[in-house]
Amino acid sequence: MPDEFLRREVPALKKDVFRLGLAVTHGIDGAGVREALAGEMNYVFWNPTARKLVAPLREALRRDRERFVVSTGPTFGWFGGSLRRRVEAALRALNTDYLDVLQLYWLGKMSALTSGTIEEMVRLREAGKVRALGASIHDRPRAGRLAEDSVLDLLMIRYNAAHPGAESEIFPHLARRRPAVVADTATCWGKLLRPPRGYSAGPATAGQCYRFCLSSPHVDLVLCSPGTAGELREDLAEVAKGPLAGEEMSFMRALGRAVHGSR
Repeated sequence: MPDEFLRREVPALKKDVFRLGLAVTHGIDGAGVREALAGEMNYVFWNPTARKLVAPLREALRRDRERFVVSTGPTFGWFGGSLRRRVEAALRALNTDYLDVLQLYWLGKMSALTSGTIEEMVRLREAGKVRALGASIHDRPRAGRLAEDSVLDLLMIRYNAAHPGAESEIFPHLARRRPAVVADTATCWGKLLRPPRGYSAGPATAGQCYRFCLSSPHVDLVLCSPGTAGELREDLAEVAKGPLAGEEMSFMRALGRAVHGSR
């Protein structure tokens, strides 16, 4: 497998990343997290509720801080003060001098990009406590505008075979500033793994869903959230097959339309 499919130098992050990132929301235990971080994976999306990730991540950062990319933020980010408190708490918990990405969660629903939050985020970046600013967002037209003109260095977006709208509403707007793009919900909350009743072509594997996302040159990495270490190994083996093409891509597009239409 060509190394350029599995790894990418991301200018907005100033680091080389393995393109399958780790999120811990579906049950993988501490041993599984340690296995992931001892291997090639080096991008970690740390939700504040994922307490079991703290010890393994802290250990990994102590071994080689510059190898890893850590993205986190407050569960609710409406005010600058909450952003600063979350950053300070994360730095203490992980025993590190900086976070790679300070990320607002679900922009417009659980956080806001206001003059106050922008000012605090920029101050934290200028102070060296965070190196990049990001947000997760489901509003694709707004994400396109933010890609063209904002302080954000990274966008985490909903992108999968059932929700391919980013291809027309976000990706064409990336060229001006080239913010990093992280794809989330690759399996469409498991719906691509369980096709509609009566759909005869069968389900996708989680690995195929990740490969669908990574086949886009506009996606820097995709998040996975395995339930077990065994599932993680299956995902890694699958992405090692490389980009989707031909019949596999056609299969995923058709399945996506069946699951959620072509939006």
